[in-house]
Amino acid sequence: MRFLALSALLVASGALAQTPAPAPAPTFRSVPYLSAQPVRTFKEPGWVIDPARTYRAVLTTSKGDVTVELAARQAPKAVNNFVFLALNRFYDGTRFHRVIDGFMAQTGDPLSADAAQRTRWGTGGPGYGFFVELDEGLKFNAAGVLGMARSQSLFSQGSQFFITLNASDFLNGQYTVFGRVVAGNDVLQKLTRTARNDDTAITTAEPDVLRSVQILVSP
Repeated sequence: MRFLALSALLVASGALAQTPAPAPAPTFRSVPYLSAQPVRTFKEPGWVIDPARTYRAVLTTSKGDVTVELAARQAPKAVNNFVFLALNRFYDGTRFHRVIDGFMAQTGDPLSADAAQRTRWGTGGPGYGFFVELDEGLKFNAAGVLGMARSQSLFSQGSQFFITLNASDFLNGQYTVFGRVVAGNDVLQKLTRTARNDDTAITTAEPDVLRSVQILVSP
């Protein structure tokens, strides 16, 4: 009783610091799809995000789920594009057609959903392109960073994207960073490698499938 009374006195006088309550974890809800079946071609992406909100995506692959948080404030065009395509089921059934050990895993080519088009995998897109977004605060400094794939043109971003399997700082300032993995980096490491370090194809490799992408938003 004497200890309890002393504790109460110390608290009242401010002598005992109060431990702040932890901030509640953000809650996410699923964003409804815009299409019941995959749509593979568009003239341009519709605007579907609010950059002030927090977006995540669950990538369901043939090796497991990968959850990514999208950088809507720093790369709004790239995030909106990704969300728009995902909500139209554009990515459903595409393959991780280019996976290089210790570097990155690339997917998002609509042609890769068709095994008969294998010789053209890596050349497809959504029917439009858009310009890079280079935020100095976003770097390819770890495994699990999402980047927009493109050709030599800075206006050639479309649907293809990649996720780093290791820090790849040499990409900084050249490719748009638009998100980061928050769960499932171990799944990425299990993806079948389809190309050697010199980027030559491993013709005997069977690429893993990106079965679906579910978009989540908070609040």
